[in-house]
Amino acid sequence: MSFSLKGKVALITGANRGIGKAIVDEFIAQGASKVYLAIRDLNNAKPLVDLYGDKVEAAYLNLDDPESIENLAKAAQDVEIIVNNAGVLMPSELFSENFEQSFNAELKVNTFGLLRIAKAFDTILRAKKKAAFVQLNSVGSIKNFDGLTSYCASKAASYTITQALKSYWIDSGIQVVSVHPGPIATDMAKQGGMYEVATPSSVVADTIVQSLANNEFHLFPDVIAQEMSVSYRDFAKGVVEAEVVTEEA
Repeated sequence: MSFSLKGKVALITGANRGIGKAIVDEFIAQGASKVYLAIRDLNNAKPLVDLYGDKVEAAYLNLDDPESIENLAKAAQDVEIIVNNAGVLMPSELFSENFEQSFNAELKVNTFGLLRIAKAFDTILRAKKKAAFVQLNSVGSIKNFDGLTSYCASKAASYTITQALKSYWIDSGIQVVSVHPGPIATDMAKQGGMYEVATPSSVVADTIVQSLANNEFHLFPDVIAQEMSVSYRDFAKGVVEAEVVTEEA
């Protein structure tokens, strides 16, 4: 199965900057007919609306607000592909006083936000002849980074849910992509102290298009992520993506 963006209606969370904006640009360049810009502050969508006109539509979304997710699903019944890009990073040391607070905030957005988006759009995506769901996870979902443990743990949980979505939707014609970037040149990379080694966000957008076309579940888009994936790919193919066969005793 291969997914082409030409003529498709997309929804991108966190679409106004960084990776999200790069994905908007690339999807429209690839022929998407419409892109919903799902963001918290609709004023931040103005530059993209000015640039692309009626090819984009700003839509309110707060991944920490279940009602906003439900309202978005009601308003965007024509969506054929979702890119859940929005996320939060709140650096904290493992035994610091604010660790649990950071972890809780990241779980609400990075993990439960994913679950709620997928659940809200389940029926909508199933109704389409071809549909796709792209989740921005992280290399932190397969390896912990000191000072970013709460973020890595929230992304490890979202990675597990992404695997579950792949299995859940396997007979519904919904293609799922799990994206695992390393440091990307965004505000989040600055927060994590990794901006100096970061890769341009356009690389993530370009490789998402390629993965959709090639029906690939795992995507390691940048050089650092690809280096980390060398040892992980065999495990990913042989275990994570392998069909589990159980035999009755």
